[in-house]
Amino acid sequence: MQERLDKMQRRVSEHVLESASLDRDLADRKQQAIVEGASAVLFEKGFHGTSIRDIAAACGMSMGQLYHYISSKDDILYLMHTHTQEIWYQRLMEGGFDQISDPVERLAHALRLSMEFIYENRDLYLFIFTESKHLDREHLRVVLELDDKNVVGFYRGLLADIPGLPLSAEESEVASNLIEFISVFLPLRGWNLDSEKTREHVDFLIEFVFRGLRLELPLGWRAA
Repeated sequence: MQERLDKMQRRVSEHVLESASLDRDLADRKQQAIVEGASAVLFEKGFHGTSIRDIAAACGMSMGQLYHYISSKDDILYLMHTHTQEIWYQRLMEGGFDQISDPVERLAHALRLSMEFIYENRDLYLFIFTESKHLDREHLRVVLELDDKNVVGFYRGLLADIPGLPLSAEESEVASNLIEFISVFLPLRGWNLDSEKTREHVDFLIEFVFRGLRLELPLGWRAA
């Protein structure tokens, strides 16, 4: 599991955003700070409603400093995609995902960690899903490729680890994509659900996935 997560992380790092800085570590830190600073104003005003000047102010940078590390708003939207995958991987690691040997238990644990993480970062996910249409063609190609390899691919790998899973290869591919979609259900469509019952909603979604896969949930999974 550790090796699989490391590969996912490497795929993200292979698509670094070029900047004028020759110090890659510094550029990474600055770009991370730009994502964090820009998020609040982007969430409030939307992609088109936010100017580069707004973003520079939110990041505490001059326009010249900002353009040293990015070249456009598209770059920030792209960085938000890669940043999201990186912090998701961190949550999986911190949650002990890589320490679980049983593949069925691992799937249940991964679903809980992922759904809770996505809900906690619901403003980020909602923004990404509604605004990614504004990415230029090359950035969009890269983020879709990373999504297929790292997010759908993550679930693809978890399903492949389960011996005797009663799914054909085609059904498994559909299931992997559907699991990703269900994982973002609460931020995208849960606006009319009781926010005080998020834990119960996550439990239901995990049960829903397992019923669809015709799998029994591991004992004690609710306490995980």
